[in-house]
Amino acid sequence: MKRFFTAVAMFVCAGMVAACGDGAAPKKSVGIQLYSIHQDVSDVGASLQRLADIGYTTVETLNGNGDPNCFGLEPAAFKALCDKAGLTITSTHASIQNDPADEEAVMERWRVLFDALRTMGAEYCIMPGYAFGSTLAEIDASCDYCNRVGKLAKEYGLKLGYHNHAGDFVEVEGQTVLDYVLAHTDPELFLLELDVANMGGADPMDYLTRYPDRVRLLHVKDERVLGRSGKIDFEAIFDRYYANGYSDYYVEFELPFAIGEDAAENERNLAELWQELGECYEYVSAAPFVK
Repeated sequence: MKRFFTAVAMFVCAGMVAACGDGAAPKKSVGIQLYSIHQDVSDVGASLQRLADIGYTTVETLNGNGDPNCFGLEPAAFKALCDKAGLTITSTHASIQNDPADEEAVMERWRVLFDALRTMGAEYCIMPGYAFGSTLAEIDASCDYCNRVGKLAKEYGLKLGYHNHAGDFVEVEGQTVLDYVLAHTDPELFLLELDVANMGGADPMDYLTRYPDRVRLLHVKDERVLGRSGKIDFEAIFDRYYANGYSDYYVEFELPFAIGEDAAENERNLAELWQELGECYEYVSAAPFVK
């Protein structure tokens, strides 16, 4: 009888181990902005698979200037490659400048883009920069435009947002542009994707604290490999971001050199790109403060 209960106990323990795995922490969901690899997409499917092999799980695509295609591929074809690699499309970067003389044509371009994003399964459409204007009157008009586009995005089941750059923190008529835009756009129609390393000297913690319900996405970026410069307090940023109730983020890596005519140099540079993309993933994956 004792041997019977011992055998049962061993069976139960084995089942628990099988159910829980080998005791390792569950794999984190780590996003990446595909601008990070835009210099190495001659074979889009291979590059996406390489990201998945590193460990990335979600992607933010590039639909520059409102192009509904990604890296020359139609939405369904691009999604199929992501699906094959096990990558989930959750967002994109796309911006279409308004033309007040032909705004209906502009809005139609947004409709085509939003339909493409819906095909890809995206949740967000983020404008990576916008020429808001050089006067408060011009910025007001841009804010109205962003609200209209945000309302249209909502009809497609999407959330519209804005990705900051250093120029968004300059003052126009005594007002910081980004703060003015956030104050004059509808929080339900226009969110902020905070790029923590592209703030023109502003403090990301200040924006996470003052706008807890507007910063709904993060771009996690450093001078090169995440955490290596020591200039960005990623732990404090993630802690505040999670406390605000949000969790979606994307690694963005910017290669500091261009691909040129020298094949050997290109090969070295691209090898460095992929090496450092792996190191960025390792940093996030190992960081105890990243969920």
